[in-house]
Amino acid sequence: MNRKKAHVFLTLWTLSMLATSSAFVVHLALRGRTVSLGYELGRARTEQARLREVKRVLQVEAASYKTPERVELVARTLLGMDPAPPERMLSLTPIAPTPGESADTDRTSSTVAAARNAVP
Repeated sequence: MNRKKAHVFLTLWTLSMLATSSAFVVHLALRGRTVSLGYELGRARTEQARLREVKRVLQVEAASYKTPERVELVARTLLGMDPAPPERMLSLTPIAPTPGESADTDRTSSTVAAARNAVP
C-alpha cells in the first residue's frame, strides 16, 4: 500500500513539475513577445513622428506654391515665361445687357472672342 501511494505521489509530482515548467516556458515566450512588440511600437511611433513632420513640411511647401510670387518665379525660371506685353492683354469688363437683351445671352463671350481675334 505504501508503495502504491509513493507511485501516485511520484506521478502527481512529475505532472505538476511538467505543468510548472511548461507554464514557465510559455511565460518566457510571452514576455519575449511583449518586449519585441514594445520595440516595434517604439519604431512605429518614431516613424509616425517623422511622417507627421514630413506632412507639415509638405503642407507649408504646398501653401507656398499657391502664392502669386511663387507662381511667377516658377513661370519665369522653370518655364522661361515673360510677362505679356500690354498690347496682348485684354481687359475683361462686364458688359451690361441692352434693354432688349437678357443677361443670359452670349454677347460677352462673342465680344471676348472678337477681341482675341483682333489682337495679333
